[in-house]
Amino acid sequence: MRRLSAAPLAFVFLAGCAVGPNYKRPEVTTPAQFRAQVSPAQAASLADRPWWEIFDDKTLASLIDEALRNNYDLRAAGWRVEEARAVAGIARSEFYPQVQLAAGWSRSQFPSTTGGTSYEPVSLYDVNLGLSWELDIWGRIRRLDEAALAQYLASEEARRGVMLSLVADVATSYFELRRLDLQLEIAKRSAAAFEQTRDLFDRRFAAGAASALETASAEASLAATSATIPALERQITAQENQLSLLLGRDPGDVPRGAALNDQRLLPEIPPGIPSDLLERRPDVRAAEQALIAANATVGVATANMFPTISLTGAFGGVAPQVSELFGTGKTWSVGGGLLTPIVQGGRLADARRAAIAQWQQVRLAYERTVTNAFGEVSTALVAYGKLAQVEGQLERAVAADRTAVQLANQRYVGGLADYLEVLQAEQQLFPAEIALAQSRFDRLATLVQLYKALGGGWKLPDQEWSGHAQESVGEQQR
Repeated sequence: MRRLSAAPLAFVFLAGCAVGPNYKRPEVTTPAQFRAQVSPAQAASLADRPWWEIFDDKTLASLIDEALRNNYDLRAAGWRVEEARAVAGIARSEFYPQVQLAAGWSRSQFPSTTGGTSYEPVSLYDVNLGLSWELDIWGRIRRLDEAALAQYLASEEARRGVMLSLVADVATSYFELRRLDLQLEIAKRSAAAFEQTRDLFDRRFAAGAASALETASAEASLAATSATIPALERQITAQENQLSLLLGRDPGDVPRGAALNDQRLLPEIPPGIPSDLLERRPDVRAAEQALIAANATVGVATANMFPTISLTGAFGGVAPQVSELFGTGKTWSVGGGLLTPIVQGGRLADARRAAIAQWQQVRLAYERTVTNAFGEVSTALVAYGKLAQVEGQLERAVAADRTAVQLANQRYVGGLADYLEVLQAEQQLFPAEIALAQSRFDRLATLVQLYKALGGGWKLPDQEWSGHAQESVGEQQR
């Protein structure tokens, strides 16, 4: 009696087991703080703030909202999530019995068994309700479900990664557009100044008060500066078209908000604790879900080496008349089956080794993703600080060049210098202003990259990512 009562208990115990390794996050080295971080690591991070608090421009906020609604890549990522969810549902369906209904009709005639030559055709109707159910003793189905669920979660994390990348791409493209606008403004202003100089030299040359060298130099400076205008206009059109693609709209004009120099730059960037980066970055979380799926696949390959036990059942009828199907023609059956591999030529063992090798590859990919995340944050942190120094020096250079232009004009009016001195000062000012505009864009682009590298907006639910253009307007008005 004790043996008989122990049998069901043993079955329940086996049903609760799943062969193969249980997942455990690999040990990865996390630095105490990010490289080149000056202040001690604090829990607060720039990534805790929503994107509309970082990019304080109502027009940019409106464009990001539009992109989050209409972007092609984001919509495709959403459908990949739906596909993964459906695949997970397929895997989970194997937990339940599979019931099928089959029905048929046939009409046949056979020779008489008594040796005669006459016989009548016979009609047969059959209907059958079949049931099959695999007992998941070794956990094969549970591991399949675990792998499918992890793949679904990985696709969800990938979609959130697309959302973050989209916010960063739209912001960077918008700042790039404002940089081109500023450089076009500088080019037109400089061309107008060079044109005045050229006209002055032409008049002085006609009056015999200037040399041909002065006139030629002024003409060359005007032509070189004017050539940058159509080039910048071409780049602006291309940039608007690129931004329109991110917005999921036809190519066209893109509205502008604050000028490049009026865009807000944060004086300090709190990066947070490095170990928290593993929980914030969607690409790291997606890589870990892929590792969980690969680990479960090893369990599936292990379970395939054990016997498969299934239960089957059928209920139906076979009769020459439909009315007799569940009367005199009623049939039923109940059974069980065991299928166990014996000689497979090493196929199952090799399949398990292949699954383990795939898991090792995915583990290395996860560790590489983690290492790359730390590197991206460190690079962006250093760049943000160094670019501030570069911009400060370029501001000094521009201020000095503007002073030089003023002094050269004063010396020329006072008869202390020729106009070539003024021309040379103007020639130095134009590239300095262009470089300063590029430096401001580089700082803004680095801020965007840093927000993305830190996993910005990781606390935001999906429904709160968009729809904040009006909120940004209200904050600016306050």
